[in-house]
Amino acid sequence: MFFAFAGCKKTISVKILSMIRFLGYIFVMGAIALVIGLGGAIVYVSTFAKDLPNYELLEKYEPPVMTRIHASDGSLMGEFSTKRRLYLPIQVVSEQIKAAFISAEDKKFYEHFGLDPEGLARAVVNNIKNIGAGKRLEGASTITQQVAKNFLLTSDATLQRKIKEAILSLRIEKAYSKDRILELYLNEIYLGRGAYGIAAAALTYFNKSVSELTLEEVAYLAALPKGPGNYDPFKYTERAIIRRNWVIDRMVENGYVSARDGTIAKGKALNVTLRGSDTYVFAADYFTEEVRRQLIGRYGSNTLYEGGLSVRTTLDPKLQIIARAALQNGLVKFDRNHGWRGPYNHIALSNDWGTALSQITAFFDVPEWRLAVVLESTENGVKIGLQSKKEFAGPVSKEREKGFIAASDMKWALRMINEKGQRFMAKNPTGVLKEGDVIFVQAKKGKKNAWLLQQPPKVQGAIIAMEPVTGRILALVGGFSYSQSEFNRATQAYRQPGSVFKPFVYAAALDNGYTPASVILDAPVEIDQGPLLGIWRPKNYGGTFSGPSTLRYGVEHSRNLMTVRLANDLSMPIIAEYAERFGIYDKLQPVLSMSLGAGETTVLRMVSAYSVIANGGRSIQPSMIDRIQDRYGHTIYRHDNRICENCNVRKWENQPEPMLIDERDQVLDPMTAYQITSMMEGVVQRGTAVRLQYLNRPIAGKSGTTNDSKDAWFIGFTPDIVVGVFIGFDSPKPLGLGGTGSVLAAPVFGEFMHHAMAGKPRVDFKPPEGMMHIAIDPKTGMRAKQGNRNVIIEAFKPGTGPADVYQIIGGTESFQEGVKVPLISPQVNRVIESGVGGLY
Repeated sequence: MFFAFAGCKKTISVKILSMIRFLGYIFVMGAIALVIGLGGAIVYVSTFAKDLPNYELLEKYEPPVMTRIHASDGSLMGEFSTKRRLYLPIQVVSEQIKAAFISAEDKKFYEHFGLDPEGLARAVVNNIKNIGAGKRLEGASTITQQVAKNFLLTSDATLQRKIKEAILSLRIEKAYSKDRILELYLNEIYLGRGAYGIAAAALTYFNKSVSELTLEEVAYLAALPKGPGNYDPFKYTERAIIRRNWVIDRMVENGYVSARDGTIAKGKALNVTLRGSDTYVFAADYFTEEVRRQLIGRYGSNTLYEGGLSVRTTLDPKLQIIARAALQNGLVKFDRNHGWRGPYNHIALSNDWGTALSQITAFFDVPEWRLAVVLESTENGVKIGLQSKKEFAGPVSKEREKGFIAASDMKWALRMINEKGQRFMAKNPTGVLKEGDVIFVQAKKGKKNAWLLQQPPKVQGAIIAMEPVTGRILALVGGFSYSQSEFNRATQAYRQPGSVFKPFVYAAALDNGYTPASVILDAPVEIDQGPLLGIWRPKNYGGTFSGPSTLRYGVEHSRNLMTVRLANDLSMPIIAEYAERFGIYDKLQPVLSMSLGAGETTVLRMVSAYSVIANGGRSIQPSMIDRIQDRYGHTIYRHDNRICENCNVRKWENQPEPMLIDERDQVLDPMTAYQITSMMEGVVQRGTAVRLQYLNRPIAGKSGTTNDSKDAWFIGFTPDIVVGVFIGFDSPKPLGLGGTGSVLAAPVFGEFMHHAMAGKPRVDFKPPEGMMHIAIDPKTGMRAKQGNRNVIIEAFKPGTGPADVYQIIGGTESFQEGVKVPLISPQVNRVIESGVGGLY
């Protein structure tokens, strides 16, 4: 029995030994396979490591950043970009924002080495379950991996890309700090609705800066990286709230937020407030577009749309709104006086007229006007349906608002104009509007559901307000509505300035020996322009003439015949040189008709030229931009280049106040500038712009009207501001009876100045030192005699004064020792002095 047991034991030992040998063999083979597998994997991975993008590019990362345009008070005017992004350094990112994105995307971000093995394992297990349950698969990418993918790789869902992503993540973690990696991530990620990075997203969804965001708002932004379209606040509101609350729970779980604060935040609605056009300075579209064109011309499109420039403009938002209202009111008033041209559009009425009406676009920059459809037209008035406002998500509101236009409020529209330009009168509103007509209306003040009929004017215009000392453009409007027409009539339209050019003819004369009291003959004249052009017979507006008159009278009453005679006596090459010196024209043809403003120029050029007169004769460079900074805050352009040597001293030690050194050219003698300013003051006091006396402050200005009243101008100024107004059709044609600068443009100027100068002190024009003031007879220009009540205090330069001998430029007579000596027949002379026509 003993031997039997011993044999059995020996058999077992042999089996165990065999088993051990077998397991050893398996282990060795497994180890060999593992080594071979690892070696193969290393070789496989190393093949990708050779051709990886250079992660060091992240050090010089400069993403496309939008350029922002600001008004002079800092308010936002516009943004230009290929990608809406504002770059934020990590130092200004709040801890709450960091916590939200880390909790949502990578809770161990500050602990792992670029990869999260635990998270990867968890994702593998969960994805096995999700596949069985038919659920969406989970990702396991760390923030570092997302940076590697977003910056250096494609989004291809392949094994090769994941391997490259992992290798790059390890390298990025060794090269950069966690904060730098997080900074790259928070500025690069796409968060929906065109917003890249957290700063742009905060503005887009909540119209706030990141520092103003609340807990629930931060959590919503952190919910978006997984799929912004899936959590749209309007299309998928409930889904968005669930995802946001999930982020808040993770923040509580990770200890970033208390349970109480988390519960309060989860109970709140999304409260998304999408940024609209009301974010920007109102009515500044023409100004902003002109700045955009200038930036492209200066730096190119790439820098504008991707360079992240910060542009501070010269725009004064308050003056801009005043300018826009003044111009629109003037254009509408003119248009109304010429009658109703017909509806803006027409739709077929149905049970849901609101949907059809919503397809028609209104003027976004004329918010006082709304589109409406005529529901019923009667003798007593018109019943209308108003266009509903669109909700953020896009669908039209189901509310239908109705109103009424009383017949008594649309009498002006009874004067109608058909397509052929023929005028006729309608008896009542039924002859003006039909059912389905789409029109513009404006709410009538003080009455509920009462509306006024409006009509977009065909006539157009422009207005510019400029600071005369610096050339800074404070306000600019280039038409009735930018949404109606983007063509900028302030800077792009070349029109004849007409009589607003005359002051430069007279300024040239004052610089060349004439005085404001010099006398010129205001009488018919014939100019032989050669065989091609023939005889030119200029006329005064209204066909009258005044006989011998002073230069001052010629400016105040805008006398064409006097101006032509003066230009002829002075010589046109001199006048052409002055016009070019002031920047009105690049090259002016030296022919006499140009003295009446026949050459084409822009409103901006004319206002700039008047600013030279207003500032005492110094040249200016008109500017819409004060300063430009690059994405790093470095100033790369500044308009004001005046030198100040002692402005940057460390401390005040009783030294004199530093003086700005003005090295600009003196374009016009300061005394001449004051004389022509004084003469243009007379335009308001006694001349073509007496309607502006109600402003009750010193104003110099000049009206202008071109042939056949195709262009109407007024440019006026105080010591502090120059304002130019132009009105005319885009395709030049007569403005009709009364279509003059004094009737059409001067009231626009007056409305602007009335509001712009409200509450500001009255400032007189200051004469240069040495200027003499002498009382003269306004008719003869000679020194006023004692007891003469009809006198003008005229400004004279040293060494000049009223003439001792009465002499007429282009004249018919002279005084010699008090005796009038006729130079032409007494019969013709009587006609001239009578001021009636008949010689042309």
